[in-house]
Amino acid sequence: MHPRLLALKSAVPPYVIAQSEAAHYARSLFAQVRDIARLIPVFENTGIARRYSCVPIDWYVGDHGWMDRTKLYVDNAVDLLESVTRRLLEEANLKPDDIDSIVAVSTTGVATPSLDALLVERMGLRRDIQRLPIFGLGCAGGLIGLSRAADIATARPGSKVLFLVVELCALTFRKNDISKSNIVATALFGDGAAGAILSTDGEGPEFGAAGEYTWPNSLDVMGWDMAEDGLKARFATSIPGLVASDFRSLLDQFLARNDIDFSQIDAFACHPGGAKVLDALEDSLALPRGGLQDSRSILRDYGNMSAVTVLFVAERMDVRHKPQRTLLTALGPGFSAAFLMLDGQGLEIK
Repeated sequence: MHPRLLALKSAVPPYVIAQSEAAHYARSLFAQVRDIARLIPVFENTGIARRYSCVPIDWYVGDHGWMDRTKLYVDNAVDLLESVTRRLLEEANLKPDDIDSIVAVSTTGVATPSLDALLVERMGLRRDIQRLPIFGLGCAGGLIGLSRAADIATARPGSKVLFLVVELCALTFRKNDISKSNIVATALFGDGAAGAILSTDGEGPEFGAAGEYTWPNSLDVMGWDMAEDGLKARFATSIPGLVASDFRSLLDQFLARNDIDFSQIDAFACHPGGAKVLDALEDSLALPRGGLQDSRSILRDYGNMSAVTVLFVAERMDVRHKPQRTLLTALGPGFSAAFLMLDGQGLEIK
C-alpha cells in the first residue's frame, strides 16, 4: 500500500519586497563594500521579481541578535504553520483529531519545544500525536522531510500524516556582514511555508521511490555558520558546477535502482536554488532553456524559500490532480541531492 498525497497547500507572510527595492536597500547598507557596484547586479541576475518577508523592509536597517531573531522566528513560523494546516485540513476534509503524526521541517531558526509541539498546543491537536521535528537539511529539507512523512504513512497504514515546512530566511540577514555569501543570500532568499497530508487511505497521487546522495568532502559547500548575532549563510560558487557534472549520473543511478526509465517521467518539480542552478538542471535533464518553467516562475514570484520552495513548485504544477509521473528534486547542505517520485497516472483529468 503506497501513501497518497491527500492535500498540498502553501502560505507566505504579509510583507512583499520587490527585488528593485531590495537592491536599493542593499546598495545603501553595504556601501562600505569597495566593489558593491559590481555585486549589486546579482539582484537583477537572480530572475527574482519579488519576495515575501515576515518583517517589513525597515527591519533590515537595525541591529538584531539571537533573542530578537528567535522570538520573531517562533511567532511567525507558528502563525504560518497554523495557516497551512487549516488549509490542508479543509482540502482533505479532515478534522484536527484525524491527524495521527506530524513531521515539521525548518532550518532557519531554533525552537525548543519544537515548532510541531507549539502547533499542537496552538491548534489543540491530539495529545497522542506522533511528532518528528527535523533540522539541518536546508534547501533539501522539504523533499527529504516529505519522504520521511511518506515512510511513516507506509509504516502505519490508514494513519493521517501531517507534513509541514517553514523557512524564515529573512531573519538571517546580517547588515554588518560584507561577505559575498551574505550579499548573494540577501538577493536570493525569501520566507514561506507549505505542507501536505499523506495517507494510504484516500484519493491522490501515490508516493513512489525516494533516494538521496551526499557528495564526499562537500561539507563546506552549503550551510550555516554560527555568528554572535545569528545564523550566517555559507555556500560555494561551485554548486552549479556540481550539478552540471554530477546530477544526471546521480539521477540515472537512482532511477536504475528503482527500475524506472527516464522516459517514464512526465514532469519535473525541481527546487530552484538560483538561476544558474536551474540552467544546470535543465542541461542535465536535456530540457531546453526555460524548460523548468514552473520552477523558474516560483523563483521569480517568491525567491528561494529554502526547503519550502519545491512544494510551491509542486503546488503550482497541480501535481495533486495531474495524471502524470512527476520527479521532485532538491539540493541541500551535506552537500546532498534528494529525489522523490510522485505517480498520478491513475488520476482523472480535472
